[in-house]
This record gives sequence, structure tokens and C-alpha cells, in this order.
Amino acid sequence: MRAIRYNRTGPAAEVLELADVQLPEPGRGEVRVRLYASGVNPHDTKGRSGWTGRGVPEEGVVPHSDGAGVIEAAGAEVSQARIGTRVYVLGAQAQGTAADYVCLPSEQALHLPKTFGFAEGACLGVPTFTAWLAVLADGPVTGQTILVQGGGGAVGRVVVELAMRSGARVIATAGSEASRAVARAKGAEIVLDRHSDDIAAAVLEATQGHGAQRIVEVDFGANAAIDIAALAPHGTLAAYSSSSERMPILDYYAFARKSARLDFVQGALLSPAQLASASASIGAFIAAGLLRPDVAEIFPLEQTARAHEAVEKGATANIVVCLKDPT
Repeated sequence: MRAIRYNRTGPAAEVLELADVQLPEPGRGEVRVRLYASGVNPHDTKGRSGWTGRGVPEEGVVPHSDGAGVIEAAGAEVSQARIGTRVYVLGAQAQGTAADYVCLPSEQALHLPKTFGFAEGACLGVPTFTAWLAVLADGPVTGQTILVQGGGGAVGRVVVELAMRSGARVIATAGSEASRAVARAKGAEIVLDRHSDDIAAAVLEATQGHGAQRIVEVDFGANAAIDIAALAPHGTLAAYSSSSERMPILDYYAFARKSARLDFVQGALLSPAQLASASASIGAFIAAGLLRPDVAEIFPLEQTARAHEAVEKGATANIVVCLKDPT
């Protein structure tokens, strides 16, 4: 089968190559999915570039953990009734989704309604499950005020919608007018310019000096000082990235004096209990036609390097690699 692979880290155009690799066979509890589309996330480009500091195994890496397609084979202990069903996949770690086929645990191949295209389905995994972890993993947020840093990004826009539809009041920040428009459209009540507005002051004013009970953060290293100023006592800061600084310095006592809870979340690393809860919750939303991803651009498999470059340049929405007709 066709697959994109890299054997060393570096720039996308230099290290990503199209290879012919062996068709995988599903093991016990696994399914094999014929992929129609593969989603590209920032953690894919960071891993390939070497930014995360991870090494490359001898056999190389087939990138991407998100995708969508149709189950074509099932291993032992998996119902044969699953064969032929449309699914979106998440957490494809052993072998990524930048390939014609992928094998992974059956519970990581989730029902994709016919109302969602495969390109949209390929964007559900990391962004949506990261958003669920950041917003709902601790329980209901009804009545809470949630500050979303980067509310127009691929994850941030899902956080905004998920929080709003779960009964929270949402304050979002974004760096461009286009991103601010996205955050408003997804349900943010207050949208702030992260470059010119005093974020902490605005949050305190909107909450009568109390602060936000939860902050969802896209750049922990850059925004930690703002976040602790805007956070309510006993509040939670859920960070899913530290885009500008891989090893930020933490002001321990600033957080300790508020008895703050720091939660570092990764949408591709859920416990079995979290996966079950998130799958049910997210499944209900998408069955109702909600949490629909925004696709900025679709590239053919042979142009995966260009897809990575689009993500690195700050795409306005999700980037997808197409392996077959994405409709």
C-alpha cells in the first residue's frame, strides 16, 4: 500500500517521502480501516520537524493520528458487523493515517454519520477529543465562565462550541479578526484581541472580579502570567500546548496561592475510561450535526509535505490529506 514516511526529522519537503509498505493485518481487538482522508495536526508537524525532541525509530514514522474511512477487516474478538461501516479514527500511533490503510484498536474507530464527509471526519480526532478533555473531563461546566485562549484555532473553536453547548459562558481570545469571527460564530459571548486587549482585566470585569473557573490554553509558556491573573481561586488551567516555549518556567507560588489545578491534556492520550466517556459525549454531539470541523484545504497524498507546510504557516482551519474521494 502507499504510505508517507520519514526516517529522520527535518523540514517537510526534505524528509517526507512516498513509500510502498506492507498492508497491515488487524490483530486481536483491532480493525483495518481503508482510509479516505487523513487529518494533519500541529503535533504531527512538530514531531516530524524534531521540535518535540522525540527520536525516529529505525523503521521510520508514518505520520498523523487522525483519519476517516471504512472498516474493511476485523480481527479476533471484533464483531464482523463492523465491516463496511464509516468511521473516523483517532490515536493511530503504531502506524499513522498518512497511508491507504491503518490498523488500530476497534474502540478507536468511531461511527461517522453520513451527514459528515470523510474530510470532515478526518479532523474530528485530536481537536475534538482534546477539547473534551480540556472542558468536560472533570465533569459538567454548566454555569461556569471559561476563558479560551486561541478561540479561533483548530482546537480552540471546538472548545468554544463544546463549552457553550455544555452550558458555560465563554470568553475567547484570538489574534486576527478572522479568528475572532470564528470564535463568535462558535458561541463565545465575549471575544478579545490577544494583541491589544488587557485579557486579565477584561475577564475580571466580566466576572465581577472573581475570574474564570476554567481556562483552556493553547500557549502555556506565553500566557501563564495572564492566565493566573485571570483564573478564579480553585480554578483549573487546562493546557494542550505550549506553542512558543517547549520548556517554560513555571511561577509555582502564583498558582499555589490560588490553589489552582494545572491539567496538561493530550487528545491522543486518553485513558480507557476517558475514551469511553468522550466517545459517547462527542458521538451525541456529532449525531446532532454539531461540532462540525472547518476544512481549510485538502491535499493529495503525494503532496503531504505541502499539507505540513500549510499547518506550520498557520492555516485558518483544518488541513486534510486525501487518499480517496473525500466526499
